[in-house]
Amino acid sequence: MVEGKWRPDYPKPEIEKKAARLMIRSVNPDILVLQEMGDYRYLVELWADLNVTGGPFYPYAVWKPNREEKEVRHLALFSKYPPVSTSNHLDLTFPYFEGSANSGRGLLEVNFRQSGVGFSLFNLHLKSMWTERKDDPQARIRREKEARTMRNLIRKKYPPESKPNYLIVGDFNDHKDSAALRRFTTVNDTVLSNAIPCADSRGHFWTHYFKKQDSYSRIDYILASPSLMKYHLPESGRIMDFKTSGIASDHRLIYADFRF
Repeated sequence: MVEGKWRPDYPKPEIEKKAARLMIRSVNPDILVLQEMGDYRYLVELWADLNVTGGPFYPYAVWKPNREEKEVRHLALFSKYPPVSTSNHLDLTFPYFEGSANSGRGLLEVNFRQSGVGFSLFNLHLKSMWTERKDDPQARIRREKEARTMRNLIRKKYPPESKPNYLIVGDFNDHKDSAALRRFTTVNDTVLSNAIPCADSRGHFWTHYFKKQDSYSRIDYILASPSLMKYHLPESGRIMDFKTSGIASDHRLIYADFRF
């Protein structure tokens, strides 16, 4: 956005880049998960800028293109630890009214192993609340079906009875009590994941500011499987609220600590 107008192929202003680097440096995460990353060249630019301006230094990076040719929003990840394997789940098709639809941005899976503990990290960016069909206000139906399809993939690959270790993180574009979020947390009486409590220094929970409506929402989450929760450090969940947070992005950086 430049002076309130959307300009495609316009570089992110340097003042916003500087603010984003400050957020990352202040938290210094071991694993940094990114949504709405541009083309691969922009991932390289961010990586180089972090190194030049004092870190953090990430030896490993993952960037995966989505299936939409015109889509400029990709999923990516920086890590201080070597990934064991990566998967880019793009074949996520689901019934939608009289036809079918695809998850445009897909689901990025990266597997790690730390101190003998293996865990999987799923990065997602669900369909926005932009209404494209009058019979699906704010795309709630489509987002729920997209979430269900991703949940089924995760559940099939890592059955709850096997007590898997995984994180599901990113921009869910929906609220805590929404159908889309519930698809990832429970199925019937089985708990699939838990939302890590996160709050800013004032005790506020919102992660996204929508300038057009002057509204604040919580739509970004860190979900952890029950088995992985035992490695979570209680009360470590945070939402960054530096004065420059709003300059860096319309989403605030959230994070949590796990000890293996």
